[in-house]
Amino acid sequence: MSDEGWKRRLSPEEYRVLRQHGTERPWEGCFLGTKEPGTYVCAACGNPLFKSGEKFESGAGWPSFTQPISEDAGTEVEDRSFGMVRTEVRCARCDSHLGHVFPDGPPPTGLRYCINSVSIKHVPEGEPIPLVTE
Repeated sequence: MSDEGWKRRLSPEEYRVLRQHGTERPWEGCFLGTKEPGTYVCAACGNPLFKSGEKFESGAGWPSFTQPISEDAGTEVEDRSFGMVRTEVRCARCDSHLGHVFPDGPPPTGLRYCINSVSIKHVPEGEPIPLVTE
């Protein structure tokens, strides 16, 4: 999809985070503290990313997950922005920025997928996952 297409499809905040690799402010995301069963999908394209059972409270200020829904749900890219070396997590379907993964999570994976709330949408358990097309 073209940049103009993304601007039409996404809100200004979604566009800033998902397409320009931004970060929402900590403790302000809508999915902090939520526990509803279901699946978290990419806010840009609907790609299934995380099951709600993998979500945990990390205290970092963003929703955190121990692992993605499948190995091919996302991609990981080295991020050297802001004078740090981190691992960026992107949607495998549309290449949108989701957040970062850190090696300080709980068992069994030891990983903490720190994801922007604006990058994901929650689909309640039992509801079909809507596939977004161009």
